[in-house]
Amino acid sequence: MSEQESGVVVGPDGLARPAWAAADGLLQEYYDTEWGMPVRDERGLFERISLEGFQAGLSWATVLRKRPAFREAFAGFDPDAVAAFGDADVERLLGDPGIIRNRQKIEATIGNARATVALRESGGLPRLIWSYQPEQTPAPRTMAEVAATSPESVALSKELRRRGFRFVGPTTMYALMQAVGIVDDHLVGSHRRGSSGVWGPGPGERA
Repeated sequence: MSEQESGVVVGPDGLARPAWAAADGLLQEYYDTEWGMPVRDERGLFERISLEGFQAGLSWATVLRKRPAFREAFAGFDPDAVAAFGDADVERLLGDPGIIRNRQKIEATIGNARATVALRESGGLPRLIWSYQPEQTPAPRTMAEVAATSPESVALSKELRRRGFRFVGPTTMYALMQAVGIVDDHLVGSHRRGSSGVWGPGPGERA
């Protein structure tokens, strides 16, 4: 299968990556070191939900470049701190050129922080999100085989909305599940396939 057919690009370092992670240095570093690795702590998952929500309609590279500014603006994504934000903080954030200045997404992030804090009474955000890990992970061999949603992401989206979260649609939640290791959507030919420690080789994959 050619690179064009598989969607995998072999870089100058000899490592195979999907095309989206091969053309940009920041995306390559993110792919090599972070994407698909397990995130199981509350703050880490709240940050990822927040950034995935801000990404809606934009490129992930845009969000990734702004992540340091987002972390500064949102108190390191400490749910307790963000939950205490008020109207003055919303106006401050709307005036911050380092982040994506969208009132609905900013207000949703604050609301999601409050929902995250409230979830502690019923097991917490990490427990809820990881409870939607599927029995098997996908094994895409081409980018065309990478799904946009899954039954689990649809169910997770519905439950989070029931709990008061916003900007958590099924596609956004599947992107979250990919990013935090709940599914391994690395292409089978990628050097990162199976590296998370969550999933071993699937049927037909090399051990």
